[in-house]
Amino acid sequence: MFKYLIKGGTPLNGEVRVSGSKNAALPILCATMLTKEKCILKNVPEIADIYSMIDILKELGARVNFENNVLEIETSEVKGITPPKEAVCHMRASILVIPPLLARKGKVDMSFPGGCVLGKRSIDAHTFVFEKFGGKIKNDKTGINIEVKELKGGPVVLPEMSVTATENAIMMAVCAKGDTEIRLAATEPHVQDLCKFLKKMGAKIAGIGTTTLNIQGVKSLHGAEYEICGDYLEAGTFALAGILTKGHVKVTGIDTSFLDILWQKLEEMGVKLNVQKNYVEVFPVKKLKSIRILRTAAYPSFPTDLQAPFGVLLTQASGVSKIFETLFEGRLNYLMELEKMSAKVEILNPNQALIIGPSKLRGCPVSSLDIRAGAAMILAGLCADSTTEVSNIQYLHRGYEKMDEKLRKLGASIEKTCTIKNI
Repeated sequence: MFKYLIKGGTPLNGEVRVSGSKNAALPILCATMLTKEKCILKNVPEIADIYSMIDILKELGARVNFENNVLEIETSEVKGITPPKEAVCHMRASILVIPPLLARKGKVDMSFPGGCVLGKRSIDAHTFVFEKFGGKIKNDKTGINIEVKELKGGPVVLPEMSVTATENAIMMAVCAKGDTEIRLAATEPHVQDLCKFLKKMGAKIAGIGTTTLNIQGVKSLHGAEYEICGDYLEAGTFALAGILTKGHVKVTGIDTSFLDILWQKLEEMGVKLNVQKNYVEVFPVKKLKSIRILRTAAYPSFPTDLQAPFGVLLTQASGVSKIFETLFEGRLNYLMELEKMSAKVEILNPNQALIIGPSKLRGCPVSSLDIRAGAAMILAGLCADSTTEVSNIQYLHRGYEKMDEKLRKLGASIEKTCTIKNI
């Protein structure tokens, strides 16, 4: 096992280009199975979750070549209906292989998907979608079995604005017979990216970026070449790192409009920004102001995946700030790790907390509880006194490509080391 050792107190300076979006790449990878032809994907991040998805698709018959962030994939023949259990149980996004399997084979038999442990994350919205398109579902304690004679389109009103349920509905609809209207669709940038990729494959989708999607089913899709959008969540993380270390950082490779709510919150706190179409610059700030409330919600509201990194910033703001996490239980647990570093926090309930600042963070051993909590621990270490030791960094490797290398190029003192010494 590995851990990060971070010596804090060094201002970050320079330019960093974000990697391709993991949350866009995963559904797009699954969507390549909707055609027998070759697809070429560019700007694919080289992270653990991508390799796990590649393993799943290979097991199902895909031929894959992946190097230098370019992925070529062809699934002329689907060999089975059961994705490998080990990979499925470690990644929630594995549920995205169900639509292509139903479209190509008419059935799927798989274990329940895993991933980060964030409260009660059921798959009810997904089973609702599969049934809407004609799927017959059998569940037991270990997995899910679905069969369908023919995918049939029609009106679909999602029970919640779930990103992955929306993506599953989109993939089902493009291959279904007839027209489909999806209402209460999630509008996140990665959902939009999936739609744009499918359109390049020949899908007919209207309303991209809105909560209502109108999709005409097509008989077949063809291969396509596509560049994955930049990871706006990584961009927000690096912007926050620059602010926390009182540095001057330019973050490139994204559509900055995807983070309008973040820029608004930062300006409320007194941060000086230069926001352009494809990059953002953050500048040193002497004093940060607290904010009344940070409330997470579905896009375009504040993203839950940036709540933990932003929470670290609130420890450095003067006054009391409140966090209201509306999407996932358990997403405030990282605050207990920040308390170890001398942050002043009060957890009111599983979804709400107060942060009292500014606090002088002190380095100590902390744990990465999930992908975004791990990023928060990295940011805390960068602005803390002395050395911070971050364990369980395998979570970070699932979501961030070469994060430590990028930080070192900006001047950070961060080292990966093994937790087990040779005897």
